[in-house]
Amino acid sequence: MLNYLSKSIIPIIFLLIITYGMFKGRKVYEWFIEGAKDGLKVCLRIFPYLLAMIIAVQIFREAKLMDLLNNLIAPLGNMIGLPKELIPLIIIKPLSGSGAIGVFTDIIKNFGPDTKIGLIASVVMGTTETIFYTITVYFGAVKVKKIRHTLWAAIMADITAIIMAVLVVNLFIMK
Repeated sequence: MLNYLSKSIIPIIFLLIITYGMFKGRKVYEWFIEGAKDGLKVCLRIFPYLLAMIIAVQIFREAKLMDLLNNLIAPLGNMIGLPKELIPLIIIKPLSGSGAIGVFTDIIKNFGPDTKIGLIASVVMGTTETIFYTITVYFGAVKVKKIRHTLWAAIMADITAIIMAVLVVNLFIMK
C-alpha cells in the first residue's frame, strides 16, 4: 500500500491542484501553458552558462590538472586530517555535481561506505555545494555580472564544511 501511495503522490497532487482550480473558476490549463513557456525561456537563458561550465570541467579533467592540484593540496589536507584520497572529491565538488558523484562513487567502491574515508566523503557530499556551477547558472540567468562577496562566502562555507566533516567523523563516529 505504501509503495503504491509513494508512486501515486505526484499524480494525486496534480489532480488536487486541477480540481481546486476548477472549483475556484480559474483557468488552470492556460496557467499551466504560461508556466511551461516561462520554464522554456529560463532553460534557454541558462543553457549557454551551463554548457560553458560543462566544457570547463571537461577541459580541467582532460588536461590532468586534477593530479597536479591533488599533489599541491595534499599537505594542507594533512594538516586537518583529510585523507589524500578525498582531495579529488574536494576539488571537483565546487565545479561539477555529476563529476563529484562519479568521484564519490569510486571512493565508496574502493574504500567502502563504513570506513573513515567513506564516511568523510559522504559528509562532504552532503554539506558542500557546486559553487561555480551554481554561481554561473543562477547569476548568469538573472544577468548579474558582479557577484561581490558570494564566491568567497561560498568557498569559506565549503572549507568549513570540509573541516567539520573531518572533525565530526573523527570525534563522534570513528572512536
